[in-house]
Amino acid sequence: MAVEAGTEIAAARDQSRSRARAVWAAGAIIALAVVVYAPILYYMVIHWKVVDDYSHGFLIAPLAVFFAWERRPQLRHAVIEPSWWGVLPLCLGTLTLTIGRLGVELMNMRVSFVLTLIGLVLMLLGKQVFRILAFPLLFLFLMVPLPQSLVNVVAFPLQLIAADAATGILYLLQIPALREGNIIHLATTQLFVEQACSGLRSLMALFTLGVIFAYFFRKTPAERLIIVASAIPIAILVNTFRVALTGVLTHHIGQEAASGWIHQTEGMFTFAIAMVLLLTEAWILKKIWPRRW
Repeated sequence: MAVEAGTEIAAARDQSRSRARAVWAAGAIIALAVVVYAPILYYMVIHWKVVDDYSHGFLIAPLAVFFAWERRPQLRHAVIEPSWWGVLPLCLGTLTLTIGRLGVELMNMRVSFVLTLIGLVLMLLGKQVFRILAFPLLFLFLMVPLPQSLVNVVAFPLQLIAADAATGILYLLQIPALREGNIIHLATTQLFVEQACSGLRSLMALFTLGVIFAYFFRKTPAERLIIVASAIPIAILVNTFRVALTGVLTHHIGQEAASGWIHQTEGMFTFAIAMVLLLTEAWILKKIWPRRW
């Protein structure tokens, strides 16, 4: 019995050492991948800093690390069994990087980094570890800025929606207003609904917040999907309110209400309203859809 117990202890030690070696090897290879992609990641961080629409990108990587850290108990008991399925996202990442290099398309090169991480985790650590880390890894896609060509396509319809709805609100408030494209003509001045006022910035930031709220406040896929999907209409609604509020202030105060600290304060105020709406939605879901465990 003592011999058998000793054999079992030795086998457990060997298994633990083998597991540790596999984890350290995977960590070293992933760190090497980060070094290889460092120039691409550097310019992506510069993009976050220069373009306000993507300033939320600074939060994505730390949050992804936090989400992975939370899964430590599951990872300790996960079976490490390398999987050749990881070759698929690795090949896709390589192809995406090649296309990005040839076409000088930044989004492809940045997406390639996330695909490479997914491929390395799956190939080196196995399916079980990948399933545990799937959400933190997929969450990293939110840090990748959209190409400007796509932004232009999406932003202009949003500008028209905000301008049209805001004009309707001004009409209900008996403020004379006439929309012409993305321009709202007021009695004494004009209000330009520019790309920065399209709501795309708040839409992307609120979508990211929706994902975070869904993760923390609800647990079932259906509940999370509802919260994430609702971030889009909430962002459009709140941005319409912001444009209408700008129109009201411009009518009563003057053109200075459409720029400067007043305009910036409006943006912070309306984004806070959007956050409150998301939290309220999570609270309502908690009341009508209680957790059962």
